[in-house]
Formats: sequence, structure tokens, C-alpha cells
Amino acid sequence: MPRPNPIGSRLRRLPLESGMSKTVIATSGAPAAIGPYSQAIRAGNLVFTAGQVALDPANQQMVAGGITEQTTRVLENLSAILAEAGTSMQNVVKATVFLKDFNDFAAMNSVYGAYLGSDGTAPPARSTVEVARLPKDALVEIELIAEI
Repeated sequence: MPRPNPIGSRLRRLPLESGMSKTVIATSGAPAAIGPYSQAIRAGNLVFTAGQVALDPANQQMVAGGITEQTTRVLENLSAILAEAGTSMQNVVKATVFLKDFNDFAAMNSVYGAYLGSDGTAPPARSTVEVARLPKDALVEIELIAEI
């Protein structure tokens, strides 16, 4: 089982109307939320991440470079969040990718493949869509659902 992220955490368990609880997942290993949302929520044996853009958690600024650098930073941010939740990229069951320009698909997909599915495990289900604009004028945003 993966170790929790030692960088810093803030876990909070909140009751849901169904009687199940949800746990807020937060780590300083990923950018702080820039709005009224959580980095991730654990409900039952699933973790739902918020969409991540290529913000450097050290300074909350977008990383320099193009789609390759941004996709790498996004997936590193997501890895830190999943580690804090007690899971990893190997347990991701669904991914949603938002691209500013679908011409960046091949470059994004190359980086994505190195993080999700390259170790012999089945890659997660995925949807990829082109969008008009992303927060902070990012080139890519990715959200994940993973099993604990």
C-alpha cells in the first residue's frame, strides 16, 4: 500500500446524507485549490480528484513550456494527491482530459501513457475533449477517479 504523502496533509471526514462519509484530501504536494473546491474527495473506496492544471505547488505559478511540460506537471500534481489519499496511478479507473487545442493530443497522450498504463496494468477508461479555455489559460487539465 502506498505511503501517505509526507509533504503535508489536511484530511477531514464529513458526513453525507446517505450515511456514508466523505473525506477531504489535501496536500501541499499539489497546488492549493484556487476556488471553493477540494483537491480531492474520498467517498467509500473511491477518490475523485478535482481537475488539475500545470501549477507548480511550490509557487502556485504555471510551469514554463508547452503541452509536454504542462501534462507532466499535471500528472505529478495528481500523483501527489492520490498518494495523500492512500492510492496511486495504478488504481485509476477513469480519467477525463480537457485540451485547449486537440492538435496537442499526441504529445499529451505520450506523457499520459508514461503515467497511466505503462507498467503492464490496464489503462483507465478515458474521455478527452477540446475546450475553449481552461483556468490560468492552461493547455491541459486532467481529473481522475481512483480506487483505494
